[in-house]
Amino acid sequence: MGKIILKSLVVFTVMSLLNALFSEWTVRFLKLPGGSFGMYSYLILIFCSVITAIGMVTVIIFRKSYHSVLRMAILFEVIYLFFLLISGNNPFLCFSDATPENLLMIMMYVNSFIIFLIMYSFYLIHLKLISSKNKKLT
Repeated sequence: MGKIILKSLVVFTVMSLLNALFSEWTVRFLKLPGGSFGMYSYLILIFCSVITAIGMVTVIIFRKSYHSVLRMAILFEVIYLFFLLISGNNPFLCFSDATPENLLMIMMYVNSFIIFLIMYSFYLIHLKLISSKNKKLT
């Protein structure tokens, strides 16, 4: 059980830090004012910390279902997208009113998808390493 908890904590922490980092890069890329959006990455980090806590409780309760990195990444992604939706981040608002602030809202969804793809690629690399290690043993 300790291995599953540690693995999920690492996955959730990496995804949280990547979300905060990508949001910081997005704010800089869009050249949004520092007064209004300077602390946005810290808000995302706090937001992701809550998601990490919810995800950890979920993994502890359903520990037999969350044995792979991919399932943990999917759990984090689903909770993150759900929280983005209920917090008022409307990704379709950018199409009706194209302001940099509304573009930031859609970029949070794009960043989340990119982070999930990064985690998925690490999962595939991990599978390749384990399968090659098993082939050497036989």
